[in-house]
Amino acid sequence: MASISLEEAMKDGVRSGLKKRFKERRGRLEIMVDILSTAREGVRKTEMVYKANLNFNRAERYIPFLEERGLMEISGAVFKTTEKGGDFLREYQTINELFLT
Repeated sequence: MASISLEEAMKDGVRSGLKKRFKERRGRLEIMVDILSTAREGVRKTEMVYKANLNFNRAERYIPFLEERGLMEISGAVFKTTEKGGDFLREYQTINELFLT
């Protein structure tokens, strides 16, 4: 039986982990859904970034986009999903269930 070194096993694990990560990358729509989902009850930016698994630069690109379309509102330091944003999330979930089940 051939033995595999710890180094080789780690490299294989890293490679397979990276392949899986790249296959499962979120698209723009999924990122927006994650942002809106985390902000349903109102959150500060830091909490939203961590819960939505983003970095601050990416959040800075998406927040104005969502705000301009009336899906998110900002009140002081609190970010909150609007009623329209909630409607969008429900519709997204319905469509997602139709195609994934």
